[in-house]
Amino acid sequence: MSLTGTPFLYTTVVLAVVALVLPLVLWSRMRGPRPLRTAARVLMLLFAQGTAVTLVFVLVNNQNNLYDNWADLFGTGNHVQQAADLGKDGTGGIAVRRLPKVRQTFTAADGPGMHAAGGVRVTQLKGRVSGVNAEVYVWLPPQYNEPAYRNKKFPVVELLPGYPGSAKAWFGSLKTHEQLLPLMKSGRVAPFILVSPRTNLLAGVDTGCANIPGQVNADTWLSIDVPKMVMDNFRAQPAPQGWAVAGYSAGAHCAVKLAVAHPDRYRAAVSMSGYNDPIGERNSLAAQNPTVRAENNPYLLLRKQPVPPRIALYVSGESGDGYEAGVALESIAKAPTTVHVVFLPRSAGGHTMALWKPQVPTVFRWLTLEMGQSRPKGHDSTLTKTGGSLTGNASGTTPRPPSTGGSTPAELASGTASRAGAARRR
Repeated sequence: MSLTGTPFLYTTVVLAVVALVLPLVLWSRMRGPRPLRTAARVLMLLFAQGTAVTLVFVLVNNQNNLYDNWADLFGTGNHVQQAADLGKDGTGGIAVRRLPKVRQTFTAADGPGMHAAGGVRVTQLKGRVSGVNAEVYVWLPPQYNEPAYRNKKFPVVELLPGYPGSAKAWFGSLKTHEQLLPLMKSGRVAPFILVSPRTNLLAGVDTGCANIPGQVNADTWLSIDVPKMVMDNFRAQPAPQGWAVAGYSAGAHCAVKLAVAHPDRYRAAVSMSGYNDPIGERNSLAAQNPTVRAENNPYLLLRKQPVPPRIALYVSGESGDGYEAGVALESIAKAPTTVHVVFLPRSAGGHTMALWKPQVPTVFRWLTLEMGQSRPKGHDSTLTKTGGSLTGNASGTTPRPPSTGGSTPAELASGTASRAGAARRR
């Protein structure tokens, strides 16, 4: 029975009701020795508590798409077949463009939100370069199958969840495709192909979208294998102009890191409540080694670039949760690199789906502009070039919070924080 399926949800509801009714019906009718009656009543109470906790967990998990299946929940899933040393460019010397096309088999995805807005499809992809074997979800814009667009190639946005998190979250919890469907039909947002690959590749750790020989090649999986699959199977625009990557929380860190590290593969990146230093996620595999940690910090990568990359970054967050990361990137960015920082007040929703879901339309209108797609119809005052706020900051100013000693948000943003002071709230 699927962890996120409707049958399991209904089963937990029924069990919770039964667990509530049992004590009401049987409490005073118990027969037998006193110790036996006491034990039976204790078991009924434990059963009631257990089913209640399970039901709450299932509801929260379905709402936030934290764990996709039982293997993710119990930490037994491993989607890495091999993790060879692929070198700095993550290709291992393989001429990726010369690899033969592979046609994937797609099926309708199951789960909350998967059948809405035309439906999301899923395929099991065996990464020919990365050695990763995992699922990838794809949603096609409404124009894709229209006769007038039969010869058109479409821009692509890779969508990355947080940790723990399911690749379904962008469709199930954030309802990205449902929010964008009317905007794409009206022309306010460009018709993007949405691609959400699995990022939870190893049990119990966040890969930090890093390539770590002998353990995982998450960077290559996301930036080479997944795009190659999309190009082989759909009418997608070539990189980098037609490609962007977006994420929230740990996925936000990955999005910016991938764009900064690979400007030849991505033109834009969106970070919602992200961080620069991998140590911002306590379970990050990339933070275990100082060298790997530095190699996967987009702030340090951008600062040492001999030639500023032609990329556009959109970074939103609250004070202490993503905002300082954007300010740090903005402070070192040089043309043609652009950084659009959005300050969100504490009242906007915290580190939750409630904060990220309302940002989806604005984020995709920004992507439409920055990626050179047709200018969206309608005026959006939040799409300024000098910062601003999605909510609660009517003046449009970008406040600079004070920085103090210790592992401050500023230190986490620049990569100078200690592990002891880098504990991150979810």
